[in-house]
Amino acid sequence: MTDTQTRKADHLRICLEEDVQFRQLTNGLERYRFTHCCLPELDFSEIDLHVTFLGKKLGVPLLISSMTGGTEQAKLINYRLAEVAQNYRLAMGVGSQRVAVENPKVAHTFAIRSLAPDALLFANLGAVQLNYTYDLEQCLRVVELLEADALILHFNPLQECIQPHGDTNFKGLLDKIHNLCKKISVPVIAKEVGNGISASMAKKLIEAGVSAIDVAGAGGTSWAKVESERAENSLQRKLGKTFADWGLPTAECIVQIRNQYPAIPLIASGGLRDGMEVAKAIALGADLAGLAFPFLQAAAQSTQAVDELVKLLIAEIKTVLFCTGNANLVQLQKSEALQRIK
Repeated sequence: MTDTQTRKADHLRICLEEDVQFRQLTNGLERYRFTHCCLPELDFSEIDLHVTFLGKKLGVPLLISSMTGGTEQAKLINYRLAEVAQNYRLAMGVGSQRVAVENPKVAHTFAIRSLAPDALLFANLGAVQLNYTYDLEQCLRVVELLEADALILHFNPLQECIQPHGDTNFKGLLDKIHNLCKKISVPVIAKEVGNGISASMAKKLIEAGVSAIDVAGAGGTSWAKVESERAENSLQRKLGKTFADWGLPTAECIVQIRNQYPAIPLIASGGLRDGMEVAKAIALGADLAGLAFPFLQAAAQSTQAVDELVKLLIAEIKTVLFCTGNANLVQLQKSEALQRIK
């Protein structure tokens, strides 16, 4: 395997087997509570979870967040996730496709369009690679490989600081992102990897031309912890532990960005673990809610486990809507059902 393939295999193993979740810092959603409605005046069977995101209609406001690719285990996980994404008309992102650019022989581990012809699919590359020889050509290549509807550019400065041989030259990236957004034929989504995007950074990214923001805030998997587990020396190991709880809580990112940019397509991810938190994120202003770790755990088991997870998430979201007296997600966002409690 190439170094990048080995890293992808390490990431999967560590996320599934080691305790690499945030411990002190939360996603911030526990600070909000829904007001119960004892008489909803609704028929539960008529509750509508459909949303439109980047011009594509989805059955549920769920994103299977970017996770993996490049190895045979990753292929199996992606294929299981894609099958369920198709069945429920979900959005799905794949892990960084840099590994497929470096080694086209593993491109098939990302090629899921045939399994999910109607899903909203997001290709994915690290934004920092624009400073390491990547340009429009490589971005188009990964979009074409996935037959993707949009391209995620992910931002991971903390992870690169701790990762062995990390790519840490982030200088001048905004101009390169601006040029890419002008030239590429699909929308570009700016996404963190678990440390959050502030409103001030969202402003710069939107001005550079990105079409959507995925806040990917703190509170879920800590990539500082993941890289600490992979450390080649004690400095890297200790550095990862120092920054294990670094970042902006997901809820804060959603509120700040939505208040300043009412119309920007907004994805909430980072530590979301159930349908109640999905509903809270949407009530705060997100258009989609992304989950990674719960989907990874399920997909490592079977397609059926992924299907059961989605059914549970849907039931939880619908129950929130029913018990707050909202027939759909637009009504939920316009209501005052969600209250900050501390």
